[in-house]
Amino acid sequence: MAQEKAKPVHEVRLGRIRAAIWENETQNGTRHNVTVSRLYKEGEQWKDSTSFGREDLPVVCKVLDIAHTWIYQHPSQSNDSTD
Repeated sequence: MAQEKAKPVHEVRLGRIRAAIWENETQNGTRHNVTVSRLYKEGEQWKDSTSFGREDLPVVCKVLDIAHTWIYQHPSQSNDSTD
């Protein structure tokens, strides 16, 4: 039986830049982590990279800002607002 792959609780995408928001249970309650990637196509296959060019950086900043806002607008019940 195949194990189901974990999925982010939310994704923010602007163009080819994507931020995935993950929820993690800890001893201190639920915490959010964010991973950022750049999507690109190699032949017919879509891939992702964690390397960004100069032109990507303003979009990375905007995607992270939106992810930050989402986390604060969707607090976990066991999470306090001081994160």
